Amino acid sequence: MPGFELVDNKEKEAIAEIFDSKSRFRMGKRVSLFEKKFSNYIGSKYAVMFSSGTAAIKASLIACGIGKNDEVITQSFTFIAVVEAIIDIGAIPIVVDIDDTLNMCTKNLEKSITKKTKAIMPVHMLGVAADMDKINKIAKKYNLKIIDDNCESLGANWGSKKLGIQSDICAWSFDNGKTITTGEGGMITTNSYKIYKLCHEYRDHGHQNNPKLPRGKDTHRIPGFNFRPTELSGALGISQLQKINILLRDNKAKYLIYKKIFSKIKILELRKIPSKCEPGYDCIIFNLPSKKIVEKVVKAMNQNNLITKNLPDAIEWHFAKYWDHLFKDFGYNKTTLKKKFLKSSEILEKSIAIPIFYNQSISQVQQNANLITKIINSISLENN
Repeated sequence: MPGFELVDNKEKEAIAEIFDSKSRFRMGKRVSLFEKKFSNYIGSKYAVMFSSGTAAIKASLIACGIGKNDEVITQSFTFIAVVEAIIDIGAIPIVVDIDDTLNMCTKNLEKSITKKTKAIMPVHMLGVAADMDKINKIAKKYNLKIIDDNCESLGANWGSKKLGIQSDICAWSFDNGKTITTGEGGMITTNSYKIYKLCHEYRDHGHQNNPKLPRGKDTHRIPGFNFRPTELSGALGISQLQKINILLRDNKAKYLIYKKIFSKIKILELRKIPSKCEPGYDCIIFNLPSKKIVEKVVKAMNQNNLITKNLPDAIEWHFAKYWDHLFKDFGYNKTTLKKKFLKSSEILEKSIAIPIFYNQSISQVQQNANLITKIINSISLENN
């Protein structure tokens, strides 16, 4: 769960140092140091920090050569920013259903590839990886770029490596609800020098930062934008990254408590996790037999001051079925979107996500898990 729970005097001191030293707030050495430390953590050659995760996604698309009328395949369960970024650069979003991992269905992915397809954008939702082995195999077969959105699964592994290193480029987010936070902020990581340079330039109005020239006479080769982060964000990122292993260990311990207690509920099925994935344990997600039961369970949870995360409380911002305002130019309306994503709806509308908080004690987690169990069992008896 979010790094804002770990904000303490370390972050306060990092920010105060900028004021005390009368350093400039504009992007500088702290941003560069955070980029270096982050790329070392992920295991990538390069990293470029951005003002937001959304900005990082847009830059990733541009750096991979995606342009007008190119098709980019992504998934139905994702934050809305992914589709917004694809549309914003003039490309065409091709959205496929998810499977029981709640990530991209690779069968639907391959069926959706056309001559116009230029990239695949898997989104690793709520701590768990999409099947990167299958996605890489498909991408190689059709000569497609892989642009990862790992904004919600920082710290997860795929096999022996950090998730996010298996693609051509990966976008990350550090907003207030992410694993580590800089308030707002994002990052791209890549092993491609070409992609790295294009992102670096695009972030800063196209500046190439030619060391032989002053900024006012700097060279340029592409149009850019202002997606620069500040030194305040860089300083926060450095401090937060030092705490990530503490947070991940705590997440896992609490996840396993929920898992053990929930395993005794007959009608409950936990989200499927690919065998090669070690999750970030951002939350625990389970399915119940019907949407009706989910609604009753969530209502009872809310009455007991228990909350959910994205499923179902923020589903309309995380499920393409509701985005008729984005897809109207592509021939879809509310009715056709509902029909298109029937499979995803069947999965998501029967799912509940329970957030895992660092500042909750182990005993509180156990209490919450037991209370949720009691609620589900009671509603299950009512419906028999």
